[in-house]
Amino acid sequence: MHMTHSTFTILLGGNLRVTDRLRDTIAGSRFIAADSGMRHASALGVKPELWVGDFDSSDAALIAQFPHVERQAFPPAKNETDGEIATAEAIERGATRLILAGALGGERSDHALQHLFHAMSLAERDLDILLTSGDEEAVPLLPGTRTLDLPKGSLFSVIGFSDLEGLDIIGARYPLDNFSLPFGSSRTVSNVAEGRVEFHLRKGKAMILARPHDFTGA
Repeated sequence: MHMTHSTFTILLGGNLRVTDRLRDTIAGSRFIAADSGMRHASALGVKPELWVGDFDSSDAALIAQFPHVERQAFPPAKNETDGEIATAEAIERGATRLILAGALGGERSDHALQHLFHAMSLAERDLDILLTSGDEEAVPLLPGTRTLDLPKGSLFSVIGFSDLEGLDIIGARYPLDNFSLPFGSSRTVSNVAEGRVEFHLRKGKAMILARPHDFTGA
């Protein structure tokens, strides 16, 4: 995938497994770390241009590791999460594509859920968004067309954030054509990619959750 300087990877505090697919995805990106998300920088071999947060979950050893990265400190009782501050900084610096690394899984379901909703709101502002933990990826699906390059046999699901109308899924074991999905239905959970998968949506909003290294459905 061709990357431009307008792609920013935001390092967040959730789990992150470094895979070849993840390395390929972030190649050529600029980086901003949100608080404890900075711990992923060493594993990825990158140096963020900015580190934001209240630093309540960054220990002294981590801070000592990156003495030359510009830091923006915020009080713990702020209105936005560190991730929101980091994404706002990236957008201010010209981001049109955001990769939220460490956004999924981990101990805090509230954080993961908030990242998903925040990603949806960013997608509604015409930003290209990918959330990833290395093991799992999530991409907002809004009216229009979206394609995902997934390994053949890997699992993915479409989770509706509203009623969905006119949903097509092409290139999957269980294709759909002009499908209406009621909000809360599990009908589109656990599909299997046959390779590149194309999605069309006429009305509604959803999140595509993919597991590119999981072939248990195959």
